[in-house]
Amino acid sequence: MSAGFGGVPKENRTGKDANITINLDEIDILTKKYKKIKKYMKSNIFYLKTTEGTETIVSNLLKELEESPVDI
Repeated sequence: MSAGFGGVPKENRTGKDANITINLDEIDILTKKYKKIKKYMKSNIFYLKTTEGTETIVSNLLKELEESPVDI
């Protein structure tokens, strides 16, 4: 069996002991925001604003992502 990513199997593994809590209400809110942004990005208004150079919603999100990347 492979240990994955070069690790030693069964050494210092505490994954079974992890206690994770997830707020499902927050996930619903983020999902709705994501769907609205994706719908906006598919619209003609987004295309027009992008070509004019006046689009700010998606470009601000991209700038924020570049300034503080998330480590996964």
